[in-house]
Amino acid sequence: MDAGLAEVRALEAEIAALRRACEEPPAPAEDAAGGQKSFQEVYQSDSGGWESLEDLRSHLGHLESELLFLSALTGINIRNYSKKTEDLTSTEMTEKSIKKVLQRHRLSGNCHTITFQLEFQILEIQNKESLSSVITDLNIIMEPTEYSELSEFVSRAEEKRDLFMFFRSLHFFVEWCEYRKRTFQHFKEKYPEAVHLTEGASSSCMGVRSTSQPGFELVIVWRIQIGEEGKVLPKLDLLTQVPLGALELDKNRVTETAPLSFRTLLGVLGIEATLESLIKLLSTEAND
Repeated sequence: MDAGLAEVRALEAEIAALRRACEEPPAPAEDAAGGQKSFQEVYQSDSGGWESLEDLRSHLGHLESELLFLSALTGINIRNYSKKTEDLTSTEMTEKSIKKVLQRHRLSGNCHTITFQLEFQILEIQNKESLSSVITDLNIIMEPTEYSELSEFVSRAEEKRDLFMFFRSLHFFVEWCEYRKRTFQHFKEKYPEAVHLTEGASSSCMGVRSTSQPGFELVIVWRIQIGEEGKVLPKLDLLTQVPLGALELDKNRVTETAPLSFRTLLGVLGIEATLESLIKLLSTEAND
């Protein structure tokens, strides 16, 4: 994921530079020779340079195709990206062959429907033997969403200055949210009389009513948790709403043990099959 993101940023920068080259070719003035020389220095390829503007445009199209592929693969689309570099090398460092550079990065983009802006700094220190880099500052701005779980996660990523964790966890979080949405919507369309979504299409709860026994309802609460280290996991719980009279007749404590049985069933059948079995159970009761 981090390698893919780095490649996306590199492609974005190269595409922007190539677009400028395509749109602003060297003017045929007295300094045309100098302009062409500068152009070749900046955009020279491994094969020795671009032979024509058409070659340059062809390469630009190829880079844009790669960028689209990486965006589709990661689910992350970088819309704007800029970078500024400041040389912090002192005279004393130069004498010791040490180079110190501060990079300021700014980018904005989206992961499916979630948009974000990032500002971060990378400090690079290079000597004769090694090159080290560390993120010294990270600021994440998220557009308001219906996902309350993201607020705490973003604060944690900023505190740890962990850019890789942010992108990796955001990717998997959104994937799980989309899966939950599709799953709930599927059962809503398949069993419209029994299933209802309390918060609409993006609801984190799905209610299943029994049409034969008014007041009897099962509520599936599907949360998506992001752990301390950024690991994304689904957590499903079952809540029961049973009339008082039915509870008094429940001598085998079926209602009381239902949440535990639900979690056991999840481990055996998986999410979709478990939800299907619960809905069918109430539907069977309705048809009896």
